[in-house]
Amino acid sequence: MKEGDKGLELDIKEMTLEDLDQVMEIEVASFPTPWKRSMFEKDLRMGKGFCIYKSAKIGDKVVGYVGGWVIGDEMHITTIAVASEYRGRGIGDALLSDILEEARERGCRIATLEVRETNWIAQNLYRKHGFLPIGLRKGYYRDTGEDAIVMVLEL
Repeated sequence: MKEGDKGLELDIKEMTLEDLDQVMEIEVASFPTPWKRSMFEKDLRMGKGFCIYKSAKIGDKVVGYVGGWVIGDEMHITTIAVASEYRGRGIGDALLSDILEEARERGCRIATLEVRETNWIAQNLYRKHGFLPIGLRKGYYRDTGEDAIVMVLEL
């Protein structure tokens, strides 16, 4: 068990296919262009050699998740989201800490991600963990044409 900033008892574990109904509810509510369920299923079936996916639960309820790919000595964080009613309670922070720790344990030297240029809340979370902006991907988000900031963290 881990605790979020507000004393919530979180259980952060490897995401399973059984978590996907609840994960998809959060995904659809969180992103203008949500991932398809099949994308999560494909990554989960690839297994721990390539992918890391974690879900945070309070009891049996999935309240957040994080995922990424291990490519050589790099962890590329592909997704992170927290259910809207649980935001601001340290769950995203705990999930990010957890996946970065696993990346270190696997021998990753850097972590990378892209974040919407207007997503200040996420950018602040990433900066809190030491991520720094290193570039811009113009028009990266097809749904809005918005640019993505590329951020990196040396592990």
